[in-house]
Amino acid sequence: MTTSDTYLGGNYAPVPDEITAQDLPVSGIIPAELDGRLLRNGPNPIDGGDPKAHWFTGTGMVHGIRIRNGMADWYRNRYVISDRVSDALGKPATPGPRFGESDGTANTNVVGHAGMTLAIVEAGGQPVLLSNELETIERVDFNGTLDGSFSAHPKVDPITGELHVAAYHWTWDFIRYLVVSADGTEVTKKVDVPVGYSPMVHDIHITETAALILDFPCRFNLDAAIAGHQLPYLWVEDEPGRVGILPLDGSADDVRWCEVDPCYVFHPCNAFDLPDGKIQMEVARHEAMFRTVTNGPSEGDPRFERWTLDPATGTTKEERLDDRAHEFPRHDERRLGRQARFGYTVGFTGTEGPGYKHDLQTGAIEVHDFGTGRATQEMVFVPRNPDAPIDDATNEDDGWIMSYVHDATTDTADVVILNAQNFSGEPVAVVHLPQRVPFGFHGNWVPTTS
Repeated sequence: MTTSDTYLGGNYAPVPDEITAQDLPVSGIIPAELDGRLLRNGPNPIDGGDPKAHWFTGTGMVHGIRIRNGMADWYRNRYVISDRVSDALGKPATPGPRFGESDGTANTNVVGHAGMTLAIVEAGGQPVLLSNELETIERVDFNGTLDGSFSAHPKVDPITGELHVAAYHWTWDFIRYLVVSADGTEVTKKVDVPVGYSPMVHDIHITETAALILDFPCRFNLDAAIAGHQLPYLWVEDEPGRVGILPLDGSADDVRWCEVDPCYVFHPCNAFDLPDGKIQMEVARHEAMFRTVTNGPSEGDPRFERWTLDPATGTTKEERLDDRAHEFPRHDERRLGRQARFGYTVGFTGTEGPGYKHDLQTGAIEVHDFGTGRATQEMVFVPRNPDAPIDDATNEDDGWIMSYVHDATTDTADVVILNAQNFSGEPVAVVHLPQRVPFGFHGNWVPTTS
């Protein structure tokens, strides 16, 4: 990605219409156990887009399919109603609280929590409550307890059900760690970790004992803001990255930093405590971010790495796990913060994007080729039985991999369902969608019961 219009061409271009389609055609057999919605969010500029604009700032659009009883009941795509969208479409402004100058854009992720469907974004916007049919309802601040930015990447503790969040804002010289209650009614913890500048903090991770605060040298740049950059966060040369280890019951004074070589990480895969007091995590590592290209990620292919953090020495052992390009790592989130055997990443090979299944114990990597001209977006693992114990590898990958897949040869999209235990094999089902789904960011499987 090297040109200013990259993020408006091909499947990065916005789709113009909100549509609803019922009884979607399916090839294969949808597993009967699947009952829920596969949702995803991403930028879809309401004005068609400006070649100079930053990919990350486009107005949000959520796409979803509803699956139950072996059927794909519907596909819907809806704008998340920000001020720009309401002005363009003549719709009422979205009610609810605001923080700072945000226009209400929520374009990065969509999650289910405590019966709510929330479109979310980092750096200032409040979570936006959606209906089950993806219509915008209101912005929320958890009953007045969220008094600033939220995040595009909350992590759910599989034991407590709480959300763990790292938030940032251009006016802050700290990274804010938040915990949201399992019932979604309040922010129960807030810790401001001082760093002395405003870094771009896309994600967070937790272990059973600590929150991991990601601080990399992509920071707010006042000159870029004055010059009119929509997202004025730029690379800072000759600065290391680091990961802060904050005890879950600790304060900012308890953070211990572990330095890493200069890089940027949007997404860790998983992290867990080791018996010797160290922490292991796998990450998709970029060599830099917004150093030479400033309207989207384009600083070389990201690589999949293992980091072993040593809080006693403040150092990190960095190991490359594969030389191919990998991003959007996911795993069985019932193991979040605990040792997981399998991880799943998306590859980038021009117009095609394979999927990878990583055995994090043996190092083996299995590849799923989605076909000529076909590229998968972020893959999500859905367990066959969410309540089954997962203490062994047989149960950990007993389920399905689901993802939105773009076909450049026909400019169409499918939802592809793979058997996670036969990852490289033929899909168990393919749901054919009535329009393409632009390359975006994140999504999740939201079971009907949640």
